[in-house]
Order: sequence, then structure tokens, then C-alpha cells
Amino acid sequence: MNDRPDSLVDAPLGRESAYPEHYDAGLLYPIERAVNRAPLGIEERALPFDGEDEWHAFELSWLNARGKPIVAVARFRLPASSPRLIESKSWKLYLNSFNQSRFDATGDVIQLLERDLAEAAGAPVGVEVFGVDDPALTPRALPGESIDEQDIEISDYTPSAEHLTVGEAIVEETLHSHLLKSNCPVTGQPDWGSVMIRYRGPKLDREGLLRYLVGYRQHQDFHEHCVEHIFTDLMARARPERLLVLARYVRRGGLDISPWRATPGERPPSPLRLARQ
Repeated sequence: MNDRPDSLVDAPLGRESAYPEHYDAGLLYPIERAVNRAPLGIEERALPFDGEDEWHAFELSWLNARGKPIVAVARFRLPASSPRLIESKSWKLYLNSFNQSRFDATGDVIQLLERDLAEAAGAPVGVEVFGVDDPALTPRALPGESIDEQDIEISDYTPSAEHLTVGEAIVEETLHSHLLKSNCPVTGQPDWGSVMIRYRGPKLDREGLLRYLVGYRQHQDFHEHCVEHIFTDLMARARPERLLVLARYVRRGGLDISPWRATPGERPPSPLRLARQ
């Protein structure tokens, strides 16, 4: 495991923490995005993409006014333009702090979540709360064609943009892979995911694309920055007219994170969850 980066010295991730008994917004630990964007040549004042970090929280609960537990699932949308992301263990601890806190109505919980998360991120955060049986949470499949069945030999497990090559034909297609894996930058724990790439431009060599994506297998970084890394490499090597990169990471600790980054004007499919999430 790599040493803890300076930006995470005081983060709760991977540390013994007392279980929060009551609501505490101070548990949230924001991290400046610029620290990880600078090595990719991304300037905060002129982002080359639109995007969001979509989170699902499957362990959200609180007490109603009479002390009866309410159990729900929350969806959060954190804009990629926000100056800060929020470290996931701190987010989990923050949500746990609602467990023994009383609220008169679900709307009060939503307002509190919106306020606290916006303050931590430095930008408005969308919040939706669902019942655990809501059909909006039904898993679906990623659009497009899988590139995973290629019978290729791989020995390089670090991301290298040199694998990304294109042909002369201009195409518009959607591809996906379920072989994405990266590692937590602090604990080294595996983060499993799927990635979808939708683009219009010179046709990507699929073997090279798969080698490139598998290259993240030993890479240590946050989900959000892995997606930005993939986006910037594809833009630099393939030069598509339009591009969308969307990752759906498997939940850990009751949270999943699904970032997407796209050229201006491109939008992802309507919110979807995969079976692994």
C-alpha cells in the first residue's frame, strides 16, 4: 500500500473511528480536486469536460418524530465543477450519524443533506431519497457493445495511453467493459467497476482499448480521477468529436460511486444501476 497522500493525512478513511451516535456534519472530509487534476493538465478554471459524480447510499436511516426507524436509499449528484470531492469513508460516517437522530419529515432530511454536502463540496449537490423497493433502483445493463470477450494476452497493469490507437474510419459507437479495477489510494483495497465509452470520431482499436482499461488494475486513485484520467487520455490520443466516459463502481461500505465526464453537450443515459452495484 502506498503512503497516505498529504491531502489525506487527517482523513478518517482506514482509521478506527467511534460510531457516530447523533447527526454530525463535521464528519464530512472534503478534498480539493485540483491536487489530482494538475498532473493530468486539467485547469480548474477551464475544465475540458462536463460531468457529475453520482452516488448511491444504501444504508441511509433515521428516526421519525415518534422514534420509529425510517430506512431509505439516497442518490446524490455532485457536479464535476465543484472545487472539492468528499472522501467516501467520511461520507459514510456522516450518513451513519443520522441513524439515531429524529426528523419530522423526509423533506427535512433532504434539506439537511443538501445543505451539508453543498458546503463540503463548494457547489450545490442534488439529493433524491427512495424507498427500498422503488422501481427506479432496479438494476439494468450498460448500453453498447462489450469489448471483454477478446482473447488477448496482457502483462501490463499500469495505465498507458500508448495502447490507445485509432483507424481512419469515422464512427459513432458505444462500448463497455466490466474489467475495470483500480485501488483505493489510501487503503489499497480493490475498487471494482464497469466503464462505458460513447464517442464519435476515429474508430478506436478495441484490443488496445481493453489493454488500456485493464492497465488500471494496480493503479491507486479515486474513482472520480480514474474517469478523468481515461477521458483526458482518450481525448489526447483519439481526438474524438464527442466523448462520454461513464464508470459504475461496485458499492463498498454501503456506497457506490458512478462518475461521468463528457465533452460539452454530451449527456449520460438516464440514471441506471448495474447488477453488481
